[in-house]
Amino acid sequence: MRWTYKPFPPGQAAALARAAGVSPILAELLLRAGLDDPARAAKFLHPALKELDDPLRIRNLAAAADRLRAAIAARETIVVLGDYDVDGVTSTALLVSILRRFGLHPRFIVPRRMEDGYGLSRSAIDRALEPGKPDLFIALDCGTNSHDEIAYLRAQNIDVIVVDHHRSKEKVIEHAILINPHVHHPADAAPPDPAADAWRDLCTVGLVFKLAHGLLKQLRAENHPTAYEIKLRDSLDLVALGTVADLVPLHGENRILARHGLRILQHTRRPGIRALMHIAGVRPENGLMPVDISFRLGPRINASGRIDDASLSVELMLSDDDTFCGETALRLHGLNRERQDIERRITEEAERLIEENYAADPGIVLYGENWHPGVVGIVAGRLSRKYHRPCIVLGNEGEQAKGSGRSVDGVNLVEALGTCCEHLLSWGGHPMAIGVSLPQRHIAAFRARFVESIRRHTGGGLNGPALDLAIWITPPEIGEHLMADICALHPFGQGNTEPVFGIRRVTLQQRPEIFRGQHFRFHFDDGTGRRLFGVAWKLATRIPPTGTPIDMAVEITWNHYNDRKLLQLELIDWRESTEEENK
Repeated sequence: MRWTYKPFPPGQAAALARAAGVSPILAELLLRAGLDDPARAAKFLHPALKELDDPLRIRNLAAAADRLRAAIAARETIVVLGDYDVDGVTSTALLVSILRRFGLHPRFIVPRRMEDGYGLSRSAIDRALEPGKPDLFIALDCGTNSHDEIAYLRAQNIDVIVVDHHRSKEKVIEHAILINPHVHHPADAAPPDPAADAWRDLCTVGLVFKLAHGLLKQLRAENHPTAYEIKLRDSLDLVALGTVADLVPLHGENRILARHGLRILQHTRRPGIRALMHIAGVRPENGLMPVDISFRLGPRINASGRIDDASLSVELMLSDDDTFCGETALRLHGLNRERQDIERRITEEAERLIEENYAADPGIVLYGENWHPGVVGIVAGRLSRKYHRPCIVLGNEGEQAKGSGRSVDGVNLVEALGTCCEHLLSWGGHPMAIGVSLPQRHIAAFRARFVESIRRHTGGGLNGPALDLAIWITPPEIGEHLMADICALHPFGQGNTEPVFGIRRVTLQQRPEIFRGQHFRFHFDDGTGRRLFGVAWKLATRIPPTGTPIDMAVEITWNHYNDRKLLQLELIDWRESTEEENK
């Protein structure tokens, strides 16, 4: 792996450290995040809820809040349809819980992946309407491009609100109230600029939070008693779950909501989330990190939608029944184990296909007759990371192939697909993650067009993966003060990556200890007689030498073990030391 490090001009970090009142190391980390102004750095380090922008500034949000006010006043019937991922599940749970506080009884439905396909499909709509036609239909985390489906609802005199954050590739939907910061309305002079508004990159649960905020503002202006009773801050546990799991950039309002939401999540009163934490081995007393969502809670919430019915996860979020929550959390845990087994088999088959047939392609499209469409997105993510190139993985659904794609830094999948989508029946998503469907007979033609599109977008190909070092440090600098600096930058995630530190000329005196066949533990002296301990995940095939100086690239974390909090290095890569620096 190629290491990169770009030093700043001499004195720049020291100047920011003095102006912002932070350590030189934290100053350099702030510069690495693009925060060279002391005022901006202060806001980043201390994200405050009071900094959230007026929700009514978001296009159509006031109109949607007006429509909800009318529904509350008239005690109307409402159906909420949310997508089956964590963002859709938390969005649905948040909106349903708010409407229930006002005495409404909204029905909710989540598309069944195998029966309804993705998003606002006719199949899902018909299932939602079986108990009767509502006055208002609200689609969450889907619907931006659902022209025919919305026309179908409107033909039955059902009002429609769509809250979504997926990119639009078509004209703006008509006859529905659309809240989507990424949609370019004809009346706008220019396309949306993510840098212009701190809320522009919110995922759907963040937008639902803003909608609820706007609704409460309007109702409080009318002195509605219930509006004053609701503490919207208590909903930030759901917002943190959806925001972190959906991999939206953790800057602007996403950072504010995730930072405060993780604290609310740590003390959540929702029995369902507490039960899920217990079964997933999350110990909130140790503090919650995005990794707890990404690798423990999120996959279990997602598992129901991938191979069963995601409404189970919504019911878990909304229930106050401890027995039901415990049983449901256990069921989600079992579904996640099943999902892992399916995913492992597909990944092994996909890797063989790549090595045998597509190793030279700059972009990869794979199809498996027996691959479960519910897990191909996870497989695509694993493959894109391993082979460092965009990957689309497709499963079999009748005469169609359906699946998901994941990208790598430097390749916008939405732009890439925009030039090779003639064979697709449907597609959409984000620059880093998309969903597609196409007739099986067109897979080969689409693969050729996708490979050519990626080749054009990358100028012929991608460089190998690079490891960007945030800063070089010395072993004596590793301690509680450094950990305080790192914690000030939390939460880490998309758009705010965890810093990787370079350490030069470390000598291991004892051979690392391999455990579980894949990982190893190590320790070394920091030069002052203190031992520093570390772990290397899935690097047991690359054991560093003893007695020879090596350079290390590490992340630094707290490890909670047996009620003790220990500082731990997590080795990302190592190389033999040379006299060259800043490489």
